[in-house]
Amino acid sequence: MKILVVGSGGREHAIIKKLKESPKAEKIYAAPGNGGISADAECVAIGATDIEGIKDFAVKNAIDFVVVAPDDPLVLGMVDALEEVGIPSFGPKKAAAAIEGSKVFSKWLMKKYGIPTARYEAFEDVDKAVAYLKEQNSYPAVIKADGLALGKGVIIPENEEDAIAGLRSMMEDGQFGDSGRRVVIEQFLTGIELSVLAFTDGNIVVPMVSSMDHKRAYDNDEGLNTGGMGTIAPHPLFTPEMQQRCMDEIFMPTIEALKKEDREFRGCLYFGLMLCADGPKVIEYNCRFGDPETQVVLPLLDGDLLEIMQAVSAGKLSEVKVGIKPGSAACVIIASGGYPTSYKKGYAIHGLDEKGGAEGVTVYHAGTKLEDGVYKNNGGRVLGVTAVGTNLKEALDKAYAAVENIGFEGSFFRHDIGKKVL
Repeated sequence: MKILVVGSGGREHAIIKKLKESPKAEKIYAAPGNGGISADAECVAIGATDIEGIKDFAVKNAIDFVVVAPDDPLVLGMVDALEEVGIPSFGPKKAAAAIEGSKVFSKWLMKKYGIPTARYEAFEDVDKAVAYLKEQNSYPAVIKADGLALGKGVIIPENEEDAIAGLRSMMEDGQFGDSGRRVVIEQFLTGIELSVLAFTDGNIVVPMVSSMDHKRAYDNDEGLNTGGMGTIAPHPLFTPEMQQRCMDEIFMPTIEALKKEDREFRGCLYFGLMLCADGPKVIEYNCRFGDPETQVVLPLLDGDLLEIMQAVSAGKLSEVKVGIKPGSAACVIIASGGYPTSYKKGYAIHGLDEKGGAEGVTVYHAGTKLEDGVYKNNGGRVLGVTAVGTNLKEALDKAYAAVENIGFEGSFFRHDIGKKVL
């Protein structure tokens, strides 16, 4: 089979490496891919949101299956467009992808169908939003941009002054572009945060291994929110009993709610959860594999990813094996100095072999380019170094041993991934 993977980050690299294990994967293309991905797939210079470009390439090259990995093209309707020309794809259609594309829609859906989540209100008028903040007078508060914002459209102000400044920055100054013109203000939940990525064909839900992301830029959860600085899997506090409770109260009710709204979801649905004192609650949904959660979840997936994705697309998920391997996985992100604000690109990366890897670990490339045989940083999050071990400590020790030998001018990483639960 000829497969096209849409996207250019660490998540896409992890998907491509897992797809390569399938005996059916004869040729893999990536659009646009990156420097490290070029060692595992043929990169083609088509942007991830160029629906017409992707469609034309897929038709002209007789692509058998397309994996649409990032949120933007899913929310824009790339899967719908590919289906129109008869090309099967992995990922939800536009109507179902709205569960991530609009925070207002996802919160409305949860409220309507009784899916546990934080108390909230949605606003398009900044003065009404400010009045609501003053009336609630509850801090920290959570303010979310309605639309997509590269995983960064959430602020958690600690007081009224910061909350109002943040609101005005989003709604009036366009901090997140049009995504922040409409906002959701919600109650701050306390508890244990975790992520569950699950395959669903619209009929059943099959969770992959649970994971834990680390969003803040620096050690001890300090600094700005990022796209994710590291992950571990499985989450040691996500017991089989808790998974069953989430299946009954959150996972299946979400799939059934989308179906009732004529928005059947086929793809990977990401559940961002908070285990609160009174039970699990949804913090957010993503309509695709999370990044960098994918970099620890897929190494522990026991099954043929291509077969699973085809079964999801065809509505036959119950017919394939989806297992979880024993052991633990840990991923540490190496980022460019200054991320998540401003940073410089083009520095040579040391510590990688000619294929962009390193001994004893898997190196997933997120923001890299390959110039004259040299890998260089070309983004904020540059590399995800993942190790698998019999337990979490072993996985972390292996990942950090490798990370110490990889870097570039100004690069940095967090030293405390997984520390909270060790």
